[in-house]
Amino acid sequence: MDDSTYPELPTPALLFDLDGTLIDSVYQHVIAWRSALSSVGIDLSVWRIHRRIGMSGGLFVSALLRETGVSLTGDEIEELQKIHAKAYLAQLGTVRPLPGAGDLLALLTDEGVPWAIATSGRAETARSALGLLGLPENTPMITRDQVKHAKPNPDLFLAAAARLNIDPRHTMVVGDSVWDLLAARRAGSLGIGMMSGGYGREELERAGAFRVYRDPLDMLTRLDELGLRLAI
Repeated sequence: MDDSTYPELPTPALLFDLDGTLIDSVYQHVIAWRSALSSVGIDLSVWRIHRRIGMSGGLFVSALLRETGVSLTGDEIEELQKIHAKAYLAQLGTVRPLPGAGDLLALLTDEGVPWAIATSGRAETARSALGLLGLPENTPMITRDQVKHAKPNPDLFLAAAARLNIDPRHTMVVGDSVWDLLAARRAGSLGIGMMSGGYGREELERAGAFRVYRDPLDMLTRLDELGLRLAI
């Protein structure tokens, strides 16, 4: 059968998580959450906090409170998230782009590959990353403020795909946590894992990643593995 009888599918889009995927900020978030939790008398080891990074803030807090047996009201949880945001912004000067992140996004743009950022962070903390990455203010970015539920629900990635006007089934989600990959599966997208957020290759693969890279630079040098038709 002639190939022309098949409909031409759109170029797959890439939907990027932010923290630990494009910028080296996971541990700043961990320290900010530890500071916020300490302010209400909850003392947790940083490794326990790290395992929850990538979830929505509300779900993150609820999960940790369940583990500790502490009870907070909805207003107190909201205030806790504000304390976290303030503590994170105080460390913003230590946050850096991950190796290759800017070059990867620039290449995708030059090659006409659609992409967007979808993060569980709220706009007040997430949008500062645009300048770090050398991106314009109109960069397609979906933040926690714009959806009903964040990861591991698929809302962020569904909204990002809609922003690009692309069916989620024609997207690949790039993230550093198991929560990103779980959300990707629920959105019907392929998952790509990044080890730059602290999760290991096996964990990311078990969560559904069909490719795993060390960081954006590693992905940039091996883009052919994703089946993208590029001129390079």
